[in-house]
Amino acid sequence: MGFEEAYHEHRQALLRLAYLMSGSHDVSEDVVQSVFASAHERWDQIEKPLPYLKRAVVNAVKDGQRRHLRLLSKPQERPQVVLPPEVDETWAHIGRLSWVQRAVVVLHYYEDLTLAEVAAVLDRPAATVRSDHRRALDKLRKALA
Repeated sequence: MGFEEAYHEHRQALLRLAYLMSGSHDVSEDVVQSVFASAHERWDQIEKPLPYLKRAVVNAVKDGQRRHLRLLSKPQERPQVVLPPEVDETWAHIGRLSWVQRAVVVLHYYEDLTLAEVAAVLDRPAATVRSDHRRALDKLRKALA
């Protein structure tokens, strides 16, 4: 797959992933633009574009968090649709999870990745990701009880 084809095919999904991780449309745009610019420089060396791009987006958002960017705990922009109160409440609690737990939940439930695929994207052992997943769900169950 060529760079332009990958850009057109995956850009929206990567924007969604970046938004779910950051809570900001502006950050999402910046992250995805930066990831594609960086990937373009070494496109011929990338064997599996989509996993590479997803991992790069997750890492870029994480790096932004390290630079004290405001993240999901209080999104700057709300979705255009009106969410039922229980969905909005769930999303608020997801935003309070640790960065890794939030990444596991978003990648597994919103991006439909298996936990093994999540482990690959996050570059963490599969057993650790399963533990992160279990702890995240335990926190969400307790918060939503």
